[in-house]
Amino acid sequence: MQKIINGIALLSGVVSLAVVGSGGYLYLNKDAIIEDIKGKVMESVLPALDVGIGNMLPEITGPATSIPKSPMPEGTGFGIPNF
Repeated sequence: MQKIINGIALLSGVVSLAVVGSGGYLYLNKDAIIEDIKGKVMESVLPALDVGIGNMLPEITGPATSIPKSPMPEGTGFGIPNF
């Protein structure tokens, strides 16, 4: 029975070391992993756009609009009360 318990403890230690080791590897190399994934995503997305770098904005959105003025006259509505 003692051999079974020792085997389970040894296996638990190996699993714990593997988890800590892989977490440390990911932490130390996270920037390189992120940049690699970004590069792969950009390589797969840019050909699908089928446009040059200068034509990234669509033309169908139309011109920019201004912010409309408030329909309420100034000095009305909710504000700071006068006492």
